[in-house]
Amino acid sequence: MQNVLVTGGAGFIGSNLIKKLIEKGFDVTSLDNYSTGNIENHVDGAKYLNDDIESISEIETQFDTCFHLAAQSRVQPSFDNPEESFRVNVNGTSKVMEWSKENDVKVIYAGSSSKHHNPSDSPYAMYKFLGEEICKLYRKSFGVNVEIARFYNVYGPGENIDEKYGNVFGIWRAKIAKGEPLPIVGDGKQKRDFIHVFDIVEGLQKIAFSDFHHKDAWELGTGVNYSVNNVYEFFKKRFNVSSVNLHDQPGNYRQTLRENDDSLKLLNWTPKDRLEEYINNLKI
Repeated sequence: MQNVLVTGGAGFIGSNLIKKLIEKGFDVTSLDNYSTGNIENHVDGAKYLNDDIESISEIETQFDTCFHLAAQSRVQPSFDNPEESFRVNVNGTSKVMEWSKENDVKVIYAGSSSKHHNPSDSPYAMYKFLGEEICKLYRKSFGVNVEIARFYNVYGPGENIDEKYGNVFGIWRAKIAKGEPLPIVGDGKQKRDFIHVFDIVEGLQKIAFSDFHHKDAWELGTGVNYSVNNVYEFFKKRFNVSSVNLHDQPGNYRQTLRENDDSLKLLNWTPKDRLEEYINNLKI
């Protein structure tokens, strides 16, 4: 059975991925510095290394596959601390690629749908763009076996419930717990392709453990999008909450949406639109 490394394994997506890998009998190690990861996300049977992504070359274990999920993964925090965002998302990815080259490890890199927008819209978008370019450089120039999986707007169990660094679901759940209105940035008409973390985890495994290669990147979205106002109506129906509009923020795209991509048929991967069902079953 393969030996697998998951960077960012104590985070939202990483912990869900590790759970499935352990269930399938893989030997799994997590590398996480716990800046946003949480010990409560640990999965029995996995090994956990508390260290920074830039220290990856110091790991002595030989791995077959690496899921590189460690990242500063939100737009607004990248404005708060662009230097740290660059260190993690660009320098960290460069370290992973060099380590992969030296140790012959297949890497699945967590890209972002922000690639389809202007990279200069935010530090986050620019640094994830540069991360992809680093992966493509190592693939073309050094023969590194790396696949890029672009994530759209991921939600689901284990999401970070945080008013500053959470996604819209995490922020709203924190507000509901405090009995406060749900903040809507701008007019709320911006649309997002929301995808459940279970579908992301399935897609990542299919990419990693198949022989298919994508010349660019695998687009992991549903192909369906909802406005923030639509999502608020689901929350209002479920929790009887009010909302408050905030000024628009830089980097707040009007739309994310996965376009039709025939390459996904190779993976036999079909994500489900679970959004309303998920909200209806949420507990605060």
